[in-house]
Amino acid sequence: MRKVLVCFILLLFLLPMEVAAEEVPQEEIQAELFKQFEFSEIDKTLSDIFPNEKMGFLDTVMGLISGDLEFSFTLVKNFIRQQFIYELEYSKAGLIHILILVIVAAVFSNFSSVFKSTQVSEISFFMLYMLLITICLDNFRVLTDSVLVNLEKLVEFMKLLGPIYFLAVGMATGSSTSLVFYQLVLLIILLVEILIMSFLVPITQIYLMMRILGNFSTDIPLSKFAEFLETIVKWSLKTLTAGVIGFNVIQGLIHPAIDTVKRSLMLKGGEALPIIGNIVGGATEIVLGTAVLIKNGIGVAGMLICLMICLVPTIQMAVTVLLYKFLAALIQPISDKRMVNCVSSIADGTGLLLKIVITTGILFLLTIAIVATTTGG
Repeated sequence: MRKVLVCFILLLFLLPMEVAAEEVPQEEIQAELFKQFEFSEIDKTLSDIFPNEKMGFLDTVMGLISGDLEFSFTLVKNFIRQQFIYELEYSKAGLIHILILVIVAAVFSNFSSVFKSTQVSEISFFMLYMLLITICLDNFRVLTDSVLVNLEKLVEFMKLLGPIYFLAVGMATGSSTSLVFYQLVLLIILLVEILIMSFLVPITQIYLMMRILGNFSTDIPLSKFAEFLETIVKWSLKTLTAGVIGFNVIQGLIHPAIDTVKRSLMLKGGEALPIIGNIVGGATEIVLGTAVLIKNGIGVAGMLICLMICLVPTIQMAVTVLLYKFLAALIQPISDKRMVNCVSSIADGTGLLLKIVITTGILFLLTIAIVATTTGG
């Protein structure tokens, strides 16, 4: 912020007094401030994340600053519709295969008297059951890989957004606030990579295996261990969310106030200059107001893209949970209890992955929102 103000004050000294006394157009100030940012890397990342969407980060920011929200709403709406339709089409074939397996297994289980030996029906049932487990676990593996890939995209985007956004925060508010919150974002990125991607996601896979093994045979009591793993995941997510929110709120009450005091001293000092004091004061207010507008535009654009990145696995898993829950309810009257529990376990494991993705997105969205609110000018 100090660098921008100094450059602007020097520019005022070089201008003729009659020009400097006039109000400088906000568009020119905005264009000069945007020259301080480099968006090429973030545009390249966006083209890799959304290959089917023509999305430029600067264009998105400019649309938000100008108040053109229809573009953003249309973009998100079309994206959600495309993802929802795609997931329905993708999941339909797998669910049909599972339904056929369950119906055939029900035939072997309910009409075992047709066979001369009950062992034939039992062996046939277990073969179908093992095939069902294989299909369900393979579908869950695909979901887990999708979660990890999208979380990696989210982390990569935040690594590029952080320097740009907190440079804007520094211009609008001050270096103290910018530095503290940037360190917090780096900490969140580290926690996502270590705690969530490397610890909680593998625990969710182990949880599902314990559920399926527990359903396979009553002689293997693993339900309590599965509940313990589920508790670890849920408590970890709640603790992480509470910690990030608390740190954001505390820092948002302290450092923006410190920078506000510094900014007020600079403004008063500029207004105290002889002859051009009023000009410098008024122009500085315009520059700071424009910087706040740019900061909020970059922040909202970043939140919008974070939301779109998280929507991909969220819609994918939400559709999967609903379809598997529906399938479990559909086959319960005709199928073996073990079959129903297997399908229901996949829905519960996918629901746990869904909570992980939503919590990760909330961590970044809340941080940007709290920074934008506490540094409003």
